[in-house]
Amino acid sequence: MTHSPSLPIETAPTGVEIADLCTPSRHRIWIELAIPLPWLALSLWLYAGPLWPLGAGASFMFFLCCLRLNHEAIHGNLGAPRWADHAVMYGLSALMLGSNHADACCHLAHHRDTMGDHDHEGHCARMTLAQVLRYGPRFPLDLNRAAWAAGPRWRRRVAGDWALVAGFVAPVALSGQGFLGLHLAAMALGQCLAAFFAVWITHQGTEGTGLAGRSQRGPLAFLAYHMFYHREHHLFPRVPVSRLPELARRLDAQLPGYAAGRAPVLRALDRS
Repeated sequence: MTHSPSLPIETAPTGVEIADLCTPSRHRIWIELAIPLPWLALSLWLYAGPLWPLGAGASFMFFLCCLRLNHEAIHGNLGAPRWADHAVMYGLSALMLGSNHADACCHLAHHRDTMGDHDHEGHCARMTLAQVLRYGPRFPLDLNRAAWAAGPRWRRRVAGDWALVAGFVAPVALSGQGFLGLHLAAMALGQCLAAFFAVWITHQGTEGTGLAGRSQRGPLAFLAYHMFYHREHHLFPRVPVSRLPELARRLDAQLPGYAAGRAPVLRALDRS
């Protein structure tokens, strides 16, 4: 499949059976809630000991897993009541030092108008690598401003997120525990890099190609907890992340040209 420079963003193809992929098991929410916890425990253990610099790697993985969990809550893919999805977003906001409801507001808009004029999340994909890294610290601020302007319901949710952030940061700061302070520093850095690893690497270079996003196969896709099946997610956002590899296999097999037209995140680690 080839793409001309002016193709519109692709939409969900017809004839692909996904109903069985969209029904999470009864226990899926507990599995998803548990995924970030080992990385959090490892990071705090490392920060409290002589190997504390290695805690940054564990914190990165914790932040990535929290992004996955938050992403599932945004789309209602946890198999939980909607109030539980919002509870997850509130709790993660405190741990991650940012408003996940601001992310939710802008992420849903990103799906409605991918790379369009009202896509506050995806616009950074047009930047160069150097530009997106410089822009990174401003990215969360722009998302919060956009969500605040989206109406009173979103303002209440964003305000609730930041109240919980303050309620978490204050006792941690007053505790004087260095390992907890290192967690805060790592989460603040994660927020500054979110534009790069949560948006840029899955969309950069796709503008005008018709692709909804990049899609990785192989070891890197596994290490990224399946978050790099981004094209598939955009086409079928109600499919949980855990089922995206199976969705990708179906699309590769059933849609002529789909696999050939795929743009991986990192071709050197891609597997067809």
